[in-house]
Amino acid sequence: MAKKRPQTKAKTSGRTAAPQVSDGDIPVVGAREPCPCGSGRRYKACHGRAAAHAVAELVQRPFEGLPGECDWVALRELVPAATVELNLKSGLPEGVPAVTLATVLPMAWPALRRENGSVLLGLQNDTASGDISRDIADVLRRALEAKPGSPVAAERVPADSPRLQDLIDPEAPFTPVVHSGFEFWLEDSANSSPEVTASLERANEAAIPTARLSGVEAAYWCRTPEKNHLRWVMPHPEEKLIDALARLHAAGTSGLGEHTRLVGSFRAHGLVVPVWDLPGAMEADDVEKPAQEFAERLTEALASDAPLTPEERRARGGLTNRQVTLS
Repeated sequence: MAKKRPQTKAKTSGRTAAPQVSDGDIPVVGAREPCPCGSGRRYKACHGRAAAHAVAELVQRPFEGLPGECDWVALRELVPAATVELNLKSGLPEGVPAVTLATVLPMAWPALRRENGSVLLGLQNDTASGDISRDIADVLRRALEAKPGSPVAAERVPADSPRLQDLIDPEAPFTPVVHSGFEFWLEDSANSSPEVTASLERANEAAIPTARLSGVEAAYWCRTPEKNHLRWVMPHPEEKLIDALARLHAAGTSGLGEHTRLVGSFRAHGLVVPVWDLPGAMEADDVEKPAQEFAERLTEALASDAPLTPEERRARGGLTNRQVTLS
């Protein structure tokens, strides 16, 4: 724990002022405990106020500026099992053959330094602050220095620490590989611990079959017991996108073929994700061509600046009424 500075008091306008200390001198304490600065106030009412503000400040688009922002959102919110090889601006440190982003890791570890020195970085973890990018970047930095064969836990992150945008090469491709299960967890399946093996079995049982379309960006088909779906993360400004979807919906061209239906959308990390219901017999390959054709119609609708017609306004109201926010 950091050392306290001498407790001094000064008179200012008849009130007792707290001694000045730097943020680096303040250890992490409970919100109701006395502030370590010696002011006599509780931590949450003293130096904890600035810390609380930093934690509560939500970054609406934490993956903005990263290559493949839409796919980052999809892997965070939609995809059960997927990996992406990451390229760092500074290159890989000595002894680290690869850094792989994974949707989720065994035992919900934030990161894992494998025995061979490579790093697995988890994406679908709870984060301590309002900036997912900063939290994951902190885990990544510590994983690069961790002892091989050890998991890396999340920690409280300073507000001025680097973000993923500071560490990831912005020119490198971001190409997710979707898996049918979580076998990618295992470096050596024969010597896996019983806990990891059990975690793998549970995860595989719960995973929804998912596939990434190849002809359009960040569109993911999935199968559920009731019906299939397409969930498509889009980078366009929300108001412009909803207008465009409303134009297509009013014209009867918002579907992806026979017996498909645009059922609404949700927001995730600052982006809009339209969702379609698909027939149970419609596989991912069957959606490829309809999705590409829809993308062309959407591009035309996005380019229109004409006021919405009454029918289009009604369609827009229906879409927005069915919109929810995930993050």
